[in-house]
Amino acid sequence: MPPLHERLQEFAGALLVPTVPVPSGLTRSDGRSSARRFNVYRNNVVVGLAEALSANYPATRRIVGDEFFAAMARSYVGAHPPRSPMMFDYGVDFPDFVTGFEPADCVPYLADVARLERAWLEAYHAADASPLDTARLEAPDVAPASEVRLTAHPSLRLVTSEHPIVAIWTMNTRDGEPGPLPAGGELALVVRPGAQVHVIPIDAGTAALVGALATGASVLDATRSALAAVAGFDLAESLHLLLSAGAFIDLTPDDDLGAGSSGDRSQ
Repeated sequence: MPPLHERLQEFAGALLVPTVPVPSGLTRSDGRSSARRFNVYRNNVVVGLAEALSANYPATRRIVGDEFFAAMARSYVGAHPPRSPMMFDYGVDFPDFVTGFEPADCVPYLADVARLERAWLEAYHAADASPLDTARLEAPDVAPASEVRLTAHPSLRLVTSEHPIVAIWTMNTRDGEPGPLPAGGELALVVRPGAQVHVIPIDAGTAALVGALATGASVLDATRSALAAVAGFDLAESLHLLLSAGAFIDLTPDDDLGAGSSGDRSQ
């Protein structure tokens, strides 16, 4: 008889693919084949994973309909076994799968909506943290805003798309209603400063600012990135939006700038 680990690998390999034979040596207590029981168990596992995927991507399911989504989910489940016992983790690469799922080509924005849903789910389950008190930016012992670094909230996510994904997602959430779509793409800021996840459309400048700040850039350098993305970028307006949304939890002085620096640097 093969070692236990080989038998377990064979069992797991046959579990999600109906065309794979029933594992060898799998019998009932009376020695008869357990093929029928295994097939029932296999079907229940596939259905359970497909339902978990449906729960994690409700707007995606609503867009394409239950039947289409069920077929897409079964195809995904057959090639992507779970890697975590926590079902909210299941389907982390589902948006990439949707991108390559040929029957979904007629819905070009579907994968990006799924990415937004994934960001929402990750934000929902992210660590709790108190948003930065904006009064700290005005404290007399704090360096000018351009000379600090901002620590992103653990739940903060950015999703970019050539399609109006925030509007499409909103229409396909629980209380969403059909309506006209804005022209062009949308960039989404996803954050959960408290009990609720917020999905906020932002412009390219704000997205560039957030992206730079999230990687540890100072406000000064992040602003330069934003100005490179959008001429005439308004830092004050963007920071007001981000701080009001609870996108940051802390600030620290930029060690590369002196406390008495004017904030100017050579390019």
